Amino acid sequence: MRPAMTVRRLLFFCMGNICRSPTAEAVMRAKLAAAGIDVEVDSAGTHGYHVGEPPDERSQAHAARRGYDLSPLRARQLLAADFDRFDLVLGMDEANLREAERLCPPAQRHKLQPLMRYAPEAGSRIVPDPYYGGEADFERVLDLVEAACEGLVATLATA
Repeated sequence: MRPAMTVRRLLFFCMGNICRSPTAEAVMRAKLAAAGIDVEVDSAGTHGYHVGEPPDERSQAHAARRGYDLSPLRARQLLAADFDRFDLVLGMDEANLREAERLCPPAQRHKLQPLMRYAPEAGSRIVPDPYYGGEADFERVLDLVEAACEGLVATLATA
């Protein structure tokens, strides 16, 4: 599951950029740092509902328990220009991948992938939205994101 290009910049996205994608951004930064891999990481949302806001307090609290700091992050909306800027653009679920595909120039579609592609053993093709859920849903997001980020780091380390 190697990316077909050298990855220097990667972008995670979900719907509002306050739960799943900022969690993935923080987890990936930590895992890349631990592996000594220098890759720029960012996150965005397909919708502009929360632009400029910090991540959801529940996402921050659950991530903090595992050692990840989401507090400096702020939501932003996914832009067509992101497909030029980033080498890999990773979505959390099918609905948001379809939204991103509408923005994505045809020549850049190879950059658009589901995050869970990097953790087939996790048993989920998506990272489900925890926003309307409870504690277990936020923990599940972290479990899935950690597994996928570990798989992605392993892929980048061999590229």
